[in-house]
Amino acid sequence: MATSAPPPLMKKHSQTDLVSRLKTRKVLGVGGEDDDGEVHRSKISQVLGNESKYAVREPIGLRVWIFLSAVLFTLIAVMALVIPSQLYEVVFEPSTTSISIRLYGGALLSISLIMWNGLYTAEKAVMQWTLLTEASYCGVQFLVTSMSLLEVGFISDGALCLLLGEVLVLLVTLLYHHQLGRRVKKM
Repeated sequence: MATSAPPPLMKKHSQTDLVSRLKTRKVLGVGGEDDDGEVHRSKISQVLGNESKYAVREPIGLRVWIFLSAVLFTLIAVMALVIPSQLYEVVFEPSTTSISIRLYGGALLSISLIMWNGLYTAEKAVMQWTLLTEASYCGVQFLVTSMSLLEVGFISDGALCLLLGEVLVLLVTLLYHHQLGRRVKKM
């Protein structure tokens, strides 16, 4: 009695069988859009969260802008901490009080640390909050400087340059914040 060898098993290549693959994906619940419009490629990405939504498509020049903002805030903060009277004289009339300028420098140094952190992150939310921090600072400083100059009744060239610079920085920052907040269409 000779036993014959069983016939070789034929494997079904489900990767090439599109109907079978579609049915499998449907059963697993992957490939469809969720409430946020995200298309999950696997069940694991549904459970753990899709990391690709944290990958940000950044507007052109965003990293350069955050870098320049961080450098600017750091330089002004160091000037306010080291030579407060000269910084004050550029905007207002000369004064011997330097404690308020040093406090201003400390606040700017704190904001510059946020900017430096925003430069090295890849998370959209952190970048948006970094830009929002910068925009709110510039808006508040514009209002405070304008009201102070109206009380004094004197606008120097340095104060005018400061106000124009604040408006420019505010507009560019808000533009980047808006561009970063837009939803990109999925392919």
